[in-house]
Amino acid sequence: MDDTSIISLYFARSEDAINQTSIKYSGYCYAIAYNILLNRQDSEESVNDTFLAAWNTIPPQRPKVLSTYLGKLTRNISLDRWKRLNARKRGGGQVALALEELDEIVSGRETPENAYLNKELMKSVRAFLRSLPAVEQKVFVCRYWYIDSTQEIAKRFGFSQSKVKSMLHRIRKKLKTQLEQEGLL
Repeated sequence: MDDTSIISLYFARSEDAINQTSIKYSGYCYAIAYNILLNRQDSEESVNDTFLAAWNTIPPQRPKVLSTYLGKLTRNISLDRWKRLNARKRGGGQVALALEELDEIVSGRETPENAYLNKELMKSVRAFLRSLPAVEQKVFVCRYWYIDSTQEIAKRFGFSQSKVKSMLHRIRKKLKTQLEQEGLL
């Protein structure tokens, strides 16, 4: 079933919407959740929570790209679950590493007073990513959106792991410089 038909099922409040979403996107959502949580049961729960969140938000939302919408829901739900599960722990795993890598650039921005600044920050990051060569964009997204390990990224793109680490370091450095120049840091 195509995405437009699935979204129509949500708008018709047909329970088949969740079934069709699961058939088409459960593997995709599970991969995102598992990269973050590294646990089968927690990942499955995040996927189920994703489908419930989709049910609760469509309508009124009408996603232009259903896979992206579900991916974002899964990622946010999984990150929230990871934070709850690791509230008393520190370090370990790709999520902690990826978040630490970006921490010096975007930390401390989650207050109501900074809502406008957050919106501008996200616009700037998107513009920055569009300015990068396609390979660098993909490597950045794999690392910081899908939380892939540098080893997985190296394998996917045929690079050495040290090249991936170096590339990510240079990209973060460029991003930080751009954000500082724009007054967003």
